[in-house]
Amino acid sequence: MKNLKLIVIGFLLIPALFLTSCDRGDDLGGGEVTPAFSLLKDYMVANQLDLNNILSGPGGTIKFVVGAPADADLDAFLDKYYILDIRSGDAFNSGHIQGAKNIAFENILTEAANANGKPILMVCYTGQTACYATSLMRMYGYSDTQALKWGMSGWNPATAGSWNNNIGDIAQGSSNWTYSSEPANQIFTDPTISSLSQDGHDILMSRIEDVVDGGFKTASNVDVLASPSNFFVNNYFSATDYTGFGHISNAYRVKEELLLVGNGYLAMNPDSNAKIVSYCYTGQTSAVLTAWLNVLGYDAYSLTFGMNGLYNSNSAWTSNKWSASVSKNLPLVN
Repeated sequence: MKNLKLIVIGFLLIPALFLTSCDRGDDLGGGEVTPAFSLLKDYMVANQLDLNNILSGPGGTIKFVVGAPADADLDAFLDKYYILDIRSGDAFNSGHIQGAKNIAFENILTEAANANGKPILMVCYTGQTACYATSLMRMYGYSDTQALKWGMSGWNPATAGSWNNNIGDIAQGSSNWTYSSEPANQIFTDPTISSLSQDGHDILMSRIEDVVDGGFKTASNVDVLASPSNFFVNNYFSATDYTGFGHISNAYRVKEELLLVGNGYLAMNPDSNAKIVSYCYTGQTSAVLTAWLNVLGYDAYSLTFGMNGLYNSNSAWTSNKWSASVSKNLPLVN
């Protein structure tokens, strides 16, 4: 009986040994186990899933966002895409794009199989959640997925409230908004991913599914601007815009370096307790890179509404600035 108990205990301990060893590279008697992050990273690089490819598509041919069409191009636009609207049912029923299908965010991966080869267009209120979804869909294998730029706000003035009501100038006069030079970027250790698999593809699929289940992770511009030292802040501006427009104090400028290859800089410390927050001009690009970072194992968040929510009236910029005139007057159905 005593020997039987020892055998049972031994079997119970085996899964625990694998769980604690699979991502550290411990020797399990058969040789060193490659950390799951390394397997994931190598697979993503080999399959053109570095951030630049997610943003522009393999070969730079399909940008992650597409603007609402001109009136003359509407029919061709509607014929081209399998349109998934991830807004609430009430918002969808109040007015949506002809042919769009209303689904919950958590169902994007399963619904994508019904596209039957058509490019998928993700649609939300502002384009931010749709861009987060687009990033995940592209990594999952739907590389021609795009998000509707500006969301339904850019489609019709009747659905533009989400952008009209969220632009602002909270950075104007703030002591935490500065025009200083960018701090030197650093190189940190890799995050730890728990996985029993030694297959990069399997790890990636599982990571994407987990991130979808977790929903869009966002941070409030008010909270981050009020206490930037409580966050690890990434800025996705050009070098000229970083100093010309100003930026959140001590934000790392990462536009050219947030990659798995090249300079090897991933712009955040996985061992820090501070939330990793990224921001851009509209919150749409930062949504893409935030989804990508979460798949890689970082606890990452996208700053909602980007520069438009921080300092929309800033006279130094015009491109990607929201105003009511951005919204087109395209038809809605209900």
